[in-house]
Amino acid sequence: MSTAVDPLLPLSLLEAVRAVDLPEEDLDTEFVHELRNKRFGLSDTVFAQIKRYTDAVKRGQRPPFDEAAGIARLIGRRPDAEPVFREAGRRMAREAYRTLSPVVRRLTRILPALLARPLALSQMRRVAKRYCGGQVRRVGASVLLAVPESVTVDAAPKLGGCTYYEAMLRELVQLLVGGVGAVEHVRCTSRSEGACEWRAEWGRGA
Repeated sequence: MSTAVDPLLPLSLLEAVRAVDLPEEDLDTEFVHELRNKRFGLSDTVFAQIKRYTDAVKRGQRPPFDEAAGIARLIGRRPDAEPVFREAGRRMAREAYRTLSPVVRRLTRILPALLARPLALSQMRRVAKRYCGGQVRRVGASVLLAVPESVTVDAAPKLGGCTYYEAMLRELVQLLVGGVGAVEHVRCTSRSEGACEWRAEWGRGA
């Protein structure tokens, strides 16, 4: 088991919880205080942990794997766990995408597919290795993300936690090449199939 993860991973989980629990409409001060007592995402604990992981991102400090997995299991107890994991995966992809060179990001969107796809693939490999300890490879008309040690694999019933990486891959392909087809969870460690793997089809716009 890995001893540490990138701090952006637990940060994306907690920020997704906060975003989902945040009321959409403007509320009076008294009701907001009541909501903070009822909604985990608005609690002082979550705010404190978000600040802690935000600081860890700036300092390059990697928290323990088990710590991140514990946050995932806590989310997995919620009735809306799957939407939270999907939101967290999208957030992870967007933040990781922002760390790439602006020049490279632009080139992957404007170059012809013959040139853009290899460049996009190299950026996906970089993101997967840094942020999820995973590997990305091309398989025919698809890209395959493999994560040997998933933080979310057993976090929720019916593989709900696995939607975190699925959403991350989908969003990352969309951001890099401007189009994504079907995304499928093809292997899972919870089924004794080795690494968890997700396959995404390159979109027509790629």
